[in-house]
Amino acid sequence: MNNEKIIKEKLGTIIDVRTPAEFQGGNVAGSINIPMQEITSRIEEIKSLKTPLVLCCASGGRSGQVHSFLSQNGIECINGGSWLDVNYYQSQTK
Repeated sequence: MNNEKIIKEKLGTIIDVRTPAEFQGGNVAGSINIPMQEITSRIEEIKSLKTPLVLCCASGGRSGQVHSFLSQNGIECINGGSWLDVNYYQSQTK
């Protein structure tokens, strides 16, 4: 299953790993802000979310790092890249 389908069909949970200030400046509707530096301390909360998790940030770099960490911990997730891309796919939801 590809990222676009997961996002458009709302099959998982969107997590934005940017800072709270970045998140407040614009974000994907319905996304959750869990800054990259809080991922390890909030792992139990993350495990309880609907998967697959769609991770996003400003460009895809931070979400890529978080994707590696969560995957190594057995959590189903994808790197959605930029939050703007995720937002675009979600806006095409029927």
